[in-house]
Amino acid sequence: MALFRALESARCANTRLFHDPFASLFLQGWRRWLYRVARFNLGRRLVEWLLDQKAPGARAAGIARTKWIDDQATIALDTASQLVLLGAGFDTRAFRLRCAARATIFELDLPDVSLAKQAVLNAAVTRIPDRLRFATIDLNRQSLREVLAEAGFDRRQAACFIWEGVTNYLTADAVDAALRQMRQAAPGCTLLFTYIDREVIENPDLFFGAERMMARLRSYGEPWTFGIRPQEIEAYLASRGFRLLRDLSISDVWQRLGRPGSGTHGYEFYRVAAVQSHESTPSAPVAMPD
Repeated sequence: MALFRALESARCANTRLFHDPFASLFLQGWRRWLYRVARFNLGRRLVEWLLDQKAPGARAAGIARTKWIDDQATIALDTASQLVLLGAGFDTRAFRLRCAARATIFELDLPDVSLAKQAVLNAAVTRIPDRLRFATIDLNRQSLREVLAEAGFDRRQAACFIWEGVTNYLTADAVDAALRQMRQAAPGCTLLFTYIDREVIENPDLFFGAERMMARLRSYGEPWTFGIRPQEIEAYLASRGFRLLRDLSISDVWQRLGRPGSGTHGYEFYRVAAVQSHESTPSAPVAMPD
């Protein structure tokens, strides 16, 4: 994802969908080499073509989900004063989104990932603001509510949660527990998250390139383990105290952004969603345009 965001940021200002000047800081090895090549227009086109050949749809999906979540988070933070990044990885929204400057931000991830990220930021950023708080968590084993409380999360204040690229690596029990604890920890919160269609796990042959992709993920030791069928998402969330506001496929998002629809071929199973918990909140419900 850091490479995809860095490549998009290397585009001209009038063609890129977002600008992440920090993404390249996290690149190492062959990814850093590819980014250096991509700093020239012809080189970027070549790198994008190579990546799209190796993993059809992956780059477009990463860019589309980043842009969509950026826009939705900007709307949510008009009223929310807290931003929670679950499985934050190398996400740099705390620095690059203007709306984030007004919020207290909680970044949660596994200890090794969090420490690696902080080391890079400490070396590159003059000062990490006090409003940015790091906490470690294993969502398969730890309580989200307890970790947030220890980090200073204020459940009386409205919050926006971002859960990007995470649910497909968890167990069904872990996703269920995290959603229920999120609702309890932050009444009236807005949640922006990604998920995959369960069908790609059970029948990968139905999607272009999915069998090869699933085999590659298994070889990395990171198989996809959880998905939800789109026709069941609304009922699934309602039973856990959330109201579905938006649910879109990555292909739909990509086309609305004005990029060729064929760019996401093979990733039609990847989706983004916006939801809000049913409990009352100190601010009015957030309007979520497409």
